[in-house]
Amino acid sequence: MSRKPETPEFLPREEKFRKIRWMADYQFGRGAGKVLFPDTCKFIVSPKTGRIRQITDKGIRIATLKASSGWFSLSIEGAKRIKDFFEYPRNRVVVTNEVSEFIADGKNVFAKHVVDVDENLRAGDEVVVVDEDDNLLATGKAVLCASEMMLFNRGIAVNVRAGVKKYLDQV
Repeated sequence: MSRKPETPEFLPREEKFRKIRWMADYQFGRGAGKVLFPDTCKFIVSPKTGRIRQITDKGIRIATLKASSGWFSLSIEGAKRIKDFFEYPRNRVVVTNEVSEFIADGKNVFAKHVVDVDENLRAGDEVVVVDEDDNLLATGKAVLCASEMMLFNRGIAVNVRAGVKKYLDQV
């Protein structure tokens, strides 16, 4: 028998939920797992390994579990859930309203446009990008830590993965 019941890919559904929720709580903060991944979610698994690759809810991708790092990358729907759950400025990078259209189009965030940021963010963290009115613009990966984003006037602060405009066009 080639199956090993103790490996993650062969865990029961409830155990998979427990693990991914725990991972989301660790990555984004307590409570994020339940908000991101309600019981209605479905798993898309790798055909080769059987490991979870994406989590969807009602046909909409919420997050992708990165094989290289073990971290979640958020879709716009996942970013919306995180933004709505956590109080401002948790997990957020705030940009000036003047560049909000560019960011919503999926363009990267430059440090000179950052006006506020969650002080606990580190380089490499998955972040939610919002405007000064806390409107969701994009999701991406922080290139700089929080203090560098506020201090620097040059360089990319966030590599934007997805802008909200492309998401709205698809829905």
